[in-house]
Amino acid sequence: MGQSSSRFQFTKSQHIPTLKVLQAAMFDFRYDPHAHEEYAFGVTLSGRQDFFSGGQYHRSPPGNVIIFNPDDVHDGQPGGDRTLDYVMLYVHPDQVKALFEGALGQETASHFRFDSTLVQDTTLRERITSAAQLITTTTGSQIDQENSLYQVVERITQLGGAYQPGHTATRPDALLGLAKEYIHAHLDTDLSLEAISQAAHLSKFHFLRLFRQQLGITPYQYVINCRVNAACSALEQGASLSEVTFRYGFTDLSHFNRRFKRIYGVTPYQYQRHLIS
Repeated sequence: MGQSSSRFQFTKSQHIPTLKVLQAAMFDFRYDPHAHEEYAFGVTLSGRQDFFSGGQYHRSPPGNVIIFNPDDVHDGQPGGDRTLDYVMLYVHPDQVKALFEGALGQETASHFRFDSTLVQDTTLRERITSAAQLITTTTGSQIDQENSLYQVVERITQLGGAYQPGHTATRPDALLGLAKEYIHAHLDTDLSLEAISQAAHLSKFHFLRLFRQQLGITPYQYVINCRVNAACSALEQGASLSEVTFRYGFTDLSHFNRRFKRIYGVTPYQYQRHLIS
């Protein structure tokens, strides 16, 4: 099969900000290691989904649910010789924070994280696919889609797959948190390893080693990933391709296209057309 055998379609909810759906059919495509700022709740529909995340290699057969926390680094590719079909919901943490609080019956300022990447649960699988269908078919009112998303969140908390990290962050986490904050605040500037490591109060040598050890990617890969994600958000708001290309440090549109497609499966132009057409 040729390049056309892999297809990616993004659809944005008409009612819920930051909520979007990816419908993917992959045969000859592999994602670069990357992370999203959103939660991602997905279902493998057919074929097998192979990916590396959290220091482990995972294989997701049809019917499995996949959950990625914000900033969870992962790659992805079809397993075996069959086309991989899957659906994924993406939603920003701010959008579901109140839903998690409601599902657990308590308030917290902390974001939720999940302790399992692969989940086998028929109810959760059906709730994710149901929510995705409401969005991709543009059916249902706002309250229908809100309730569908809440049903997904509620089931996750019932499964005990979520916890509230109220513990004190470890020193490595705290130092890398400073580095990540610095990176996000300077995405549109000429970043350097020296400046980032200084923000983390680490020597360049120790910073590079700690970053790769804790996150699974290099600082360079993380910066590119963050710039692509920031560009993605700008495109959703209607920014022009040329504006986004140079704002986030890509040398030209060809460079931007290559980096973007390795994470999202489509070019920036195609992505923008999917979501704001």
